[in-house]
Amino acid sequence: MKTRGILIALVVFAVSAAAAAQDRRPLTAAKPFIVKTGKQLSEIADLLVKKPGNTNQDIVAAAGQQARIAIFHDSNRVNDLHEVHDGSDDVYYVTNGSATLMLGGSLVGAREVSPGEWRAESSTGGERVTIKKGDLVFVPRGTPHQRTVTDKKFTMILIKIFAAEQK
Repeated sequence: MKTRGILIALVVFAVSAAAAAQDRRPLTAAKPFIVKTGKQLSEIADLLVKKPGNTNQDIVAAAGQQARIAIFHDSNRVNDLHEVHDGSDDVYYVTNGSATLMLGGSLVGAREVSPGEWRAESSTGGERVTIKKGDLVFVPRGTPHQRTVTDKKFTMILIKIFAAEQK
């Protein structure tokens, strides 16, 4: 009798698992896809260059997403704070000019400016890397980083990948 009960339980489990598997369907996109041609990206970058100071424009805004894509133009970025993101990875693709990155090491005297976003006046043990047009940089979450720009022609595409959907 005990064996029969176990057998019935296994059959019920197998039927339930099969039914659940049949209900699974691929995800349907909640938002439309976005295509930007090289010409459109160049036009955005050209408009940013004409604005004073350091500017950026979102291609994909972070709100409601697990990603942000933006074009950044920096004409002068010196002595910025070093930063660490607990919940996002950064990808930089340089489209024009050059910049210097400090990557890795540890923040000195870090303070949390918003949940999971850390800033510090300095860091130790990092590596100085010069990036230029055509370079791609992946900065995984938890990596101290700082960007210094003195080349007035520096433009990059930032792709930020968040661990959770942004509000």
